[in-house]
Amino acid sequence: MIKQQRVDLIIKEVTQRLELSGSESPALDAAVLLCHVLDKPRSFVYTWPDKTLCEEQIIALDIQVARREKGEPIAYITGEREFWSLPLKVSPTTLIPRPDTERLVELALDKAPETSGDILDLGTGTGAIALALATELPDRKVLGVDLKPEAQALASENASRLGISNARFLSGSWFEPITDGTKFALIVSNPPYIDANDPHLEAGDVRFEPSSALVAKDNGLADIRTITEQAKRFLKQSGWLLFEHGFEQGSDVRAILLEQGYERVSTEKDYGGNDRVTMGRFSQQ
Repeated sequence: MIKQQRVDLIIKEVTQRLELSGSESPALDAAVLLCHVLDKPRSFVYTWPDKTLCEEQIIALDIQVARREKGEPIAYITGEREFWSLPLKVSPTTLIPRPDTERLVELALDKAPETSGDILDLGTGTGAIALALATELPDRKVLGVDLKPEAQALASENASRLGISNARFLSGSWFEPITDGTKFALIVSNPPYIDANDPHLEAGDVRFEPSSALVAKDNGLADIRTITEQAKRFLKQSGWLLFEHGFEQGSDVRAILLEQGYERVSTEKDYGGNDRVTMGRFSQQ
């Protein structure tokens, strides 16, 4: 049980607990959890260090700290994660949006002016990518698809909460819910791309995330192959297909796109200098 009552002393005590549990950012975690319990902005910790918590608040914080000590992601504990400056609701039914995925959004925005038309986000999860694109391209319609109805409902809720009216969401397997003959200017996807035997699945936040959104057959490439092949039926002439993928998969994903006849195929790096996004343009033969 947390012994302190003052904000500054609580931060110190919780930080020490989280350091011992192996958190990579114990001070930040402590501040985020405290401000979540108090429903205050992060600045509150530094502006009001001498404020005291009531017993009910301390108990609530202690419960959340205990969850974090077991490794549960902060986003699942607070139920929220910011992406592209959008505060998104998250849940254990979806992946937690990550900063590296913003690189996919940037590159999609870079390609958007080349072809007019709607945008499709496959495996939308929280709706992060779709909603970021819809915000930046208010004159475009953005459709997000996810296999899980729970994810589709969560993405729709995020759109409603944020007042984003040009994005909608459907449930189904990849292109299954898309009407034949529908064409998109851009198709983007952050699909499952981790091999089932990858040791990273046993570490960090991914231990708590849904494996169906992480793991794919064929060394993590099965879903990328499926989407690449099927996307040709749904892309407009000169439309673009963009994938987020693992840092060692750039050459494999380029080969898959080239095998399917895509042009101007290239791989771009994320903010850490790792291969992260591969794209190609569809040109009907």
